[in-house]
Amino acid sequence: MTPASRRQLLSYAAGLAGLAGLAALSQAPSGWTDSAPALPANPFTLGVASGDPRPDSVVLWTRLAPEPLADDGFGGMPRERVPVRWELAEDDGMRRVIRKGTATAHPDLAHSVHVEVNGLRPGREYWYRFAVGGDTSAVGRTKTAPDPRSAPEIRFAFASCQQWEAGFYTAYKDLAAQDLDLVGHMGDYIYEYGIGATGGQRRTPLSAAHNAAVMTLSQYRLRYALTNSDPDLQAARAVAPWFFMVDDHDVEDNWGADLSPTRMVPENFLRRRAAAFRAYFENQPVRPSTLPEGPDMSLHHRLRYGRLATFHILDERQFRSPANITQRLDPNRTMLGHEQERWLADGLASSRSTWNLIANQVQMFQLDRLTDPGLQQLNPDTWDGYAAGRDRLWAEIARRRVSNPVVITGDAHVNCAAELKADWANPDSATVGVEFMGTSISSGGNGADMTAGGQEWLAANPHLKFFNSQRGYVRCTLSRDLLRTDFVVVDRVTTPGGGASVRRSFAVESGRPALQDV
Repeated sequence: MTPASRRQLLSYAAGLAGLAGLAALSQAPSGWTDSAPALPANPFTLGVASGDPRPDSVVLWTRLAPEPLADDGFGGMPRERVPVRWELAEDDGMRRVIRKGTATAHPDLAHSVHVEVNGLRPGREYWYRFAVGGDTSAVGRTKTAPDPRSAPEIRFAFASCQQWEAGFYTAYKDLAAQDLDLVGHMGDYIYEYGIGATGGQRRTPLSAAHNAAVMTLSQYRLRYALTNSDPDLQAARAVAPWFFMVDDHDVEDNWGADLSPTRMVPENFLRRRAAAFRAYFENQPVRPSTLPEGPDMSLHHRLRYGRLATFHILDERQFRSPANITQRLDPNRTMLGHEQERWLADGLASSRSTWNLIANQVQMFQLDRLTDPGLQQLNPDTWDGYAAGRDRLWAEIARRRVSNPVVITGDAHVNCAAELKADWANPDSATVGVEFMGTSISSGGNGADMTAGGQEWLAANPHLKFFNSQRGYVRCTLSRDLLRTDFVVVDRVTTPGGGASVRRSFAVESGRPALQDV
């Protein structure tokens, strides 16, 4: 694509005309006095959420949708601006309100609200809510990051891959009951496939608007509304601040850079990507400054949790070289793009945190799917397809003596714990880090504790220490000396009412990159 045609797309693809100034929507315009229009029902059907916690700041989110599954993706809202009142308090009863204001829900952003609240105290719990007219939202809990000079224990969880029609979000019900400081979503928050009239495993009647591949902005908005209408997901989003990552199904299965795996004309794919990014922005508690420009969005960022931990949150789709397993050793190929590679390497090197968490969409450890020692079967969509880039990353980590690198991953619909080796061909080579890969929330159905494929993975990859194919999420407790990781699984998702339990736990000692059973 020529630079000129890309510039044209930037102004056209996502309907950006008239959006100037919408990146600063934390407060309503000066002098805003209009009353809210009459709405057909309570508009807070998609819940509340918070995100991007810093020591003095957090983002509060909601989206107005009195009719969340209206086919046009507008949630039953009128095409006009709506004032939304918000409050932040020091107690869950909302009696000690310390911040309040009015934000503008704009129709061009699907009446979403992203409020940046500044001037907060580090490491503190807060509660928040929104109101429009006489309607009030549920109360959400959030928490700021700790003081940069402190190193308190933190509890966090991460999840991925929540195909709505594949099953119920049972794992989120358990997650919502945990006392967490932070939650991460590793990608595939939505799936772009058409959903039939009976709603798959949900057995929920849906209109014909859902039964088509998601391509346009209105379709992406509708799919997010369907996903965010789930009560267990709403409960989980309301208990702690979140960070989010974009993976393939959030746009299209196995996309990378400007290329669609279905060989869609590049300009048409970028229009689709622009729509997907715009809907992602509208439906997640991200900062207003991340508003995408057409098909481009700044997605990689860092969260610092005092002197204890830094989360380096990656974008492994927007800048990757085309997938080609035969060129995996080509040093010119990259998963992250050369600019993001430098950003990651420099950030890891300058980090003064005890632990460095690399939040990563796709599996980083080498995974040979064949037990024959003379043959290999590697997945080109993972870091195995970008082995030269992976080698560069870990060479930089070793050269700059990065403290306690730990990779956390989603995507694969299985639980895995692996040791990252200096030489994958030599099981006795040095372990340079560890990776925890979390299973899906619902994608893949109920799954099983062990599969034939899992047995083959364990036999062919001695650095792989754990495999499980049930649904669930990963829960971590992090202190100065130890990282404990619990793989939480649920017994079923294809029918409601499943139960959760810890399938296996591992510990990693600071300064010793090895997996220990707990």
